[in-house]
Amino acid sequence: MPIITTPHEYNEEELYIDLRPIFGQSLYLKCEAFNFAGSIKLKAAAEMVAAAERDGLLRPGSTLVESSSGNLGVALSMLAASRGYGFVCVTDSRCNLSTRRLMESLGAQVHVVTEPDADGGFLGARIAYVRALCAADNKYLWLNQYANPNNWKAHFRRTAPAIARQFPSLDVLFVGAGTTGTLMGCARFFREWRRPVRVVAIDSVGSVTFGGPPSRRMIPGLGTSVRPQLLDESFVDEVVHVPEVDTVRACHQLARRGFVFGGSTGTVVSGATRWLAEHDAGPEVTAVTIAPDLGERYLDTVYQSNWLNDLYGAEENLLSGTR
Repeated sequence: MPIITTPHEYNEEELYIDLRPIFGQSLYLKCEAFNFAGSIKLKAAAEMVAAAERDGLLRPGSTLVESSSGNLGVALSMLAASRGYGFVCVTDSRCNLSTRRLMESLGAQVHVVTEPDADGGFLGARIAYVRALCAADNKYLWLNQYANPNNWKAHFRRTAPAIARQFPSLDVLFVGAGTTGTLMGCARFFREWRRPVRVVAIDSVGSVTFGGPPSRRMIPGLGTSVRPQLLDESFVDEVVHVPEVDTVRACHQLARRGFVFGGSTGTVVSGATRWLAEHDAGPEVTAVTIAPDLGERYLDTVYQSNWLNDLYGAEENLLSGTR
């Protein structure tokens, strides 16, 4: 049995769900939520913190500060509590209340940005606040998940090799694009692998990551209003953009079969199953996608009737066919 002394030591890497009975497409979903931070972001957080400690940037009395829509903030809250650092998470009004409360329970301070930047949206406003905080006091250290190479290195070293071990005949990998850390780490790994793998990025409609026009996005996780510095499109074979209504439908379709996942998972599953259908991919094609977290932090949004009705119209029309 596993026995640990610090929370980041535990992470279940080898759980996959066969989605064919639910969506009719040959697709395996890698579940990344089974650790004490509850998401794949624990890997990037641990890698970035360890690198900052090795480089002498983190010292006793330091306070980490990061812009996050939720999951990285939770992971850093956990690590900061475990290692004795302070932590300030700068988020915005789209961050789920349960996520904010979880960070605060771990001792973090949460600052909520309520007004978007004219050019950079909420993300631009969050980053501006982080920069101002660091300029005012040198006790603050910004890890900067959007540009920190240790973000993608975590997935180059751990996530992608874990997939390769389980699926040596992998043909297509679908990866959601947020900071693009997971995407870049996996894409770089499979570019160097012994056999070709098609890497398809899944993004939200309204995200500017791949040059699309900005528009309203209400589900946190994937998509950006400022292009991530980590992104190198030369490693990406294709991009699929998913409307938020399709994200919600995929989440509810999974829930009707007993699997409650977050919005990012709904997005990648919707985009991946659409791509497979459009390419007539049969059972001989081995395809994998990644579920960054579970759905308990989305119960007041993606799974809440009033929230859905206010944003997307009548719930019965939105979710027709998923029940």
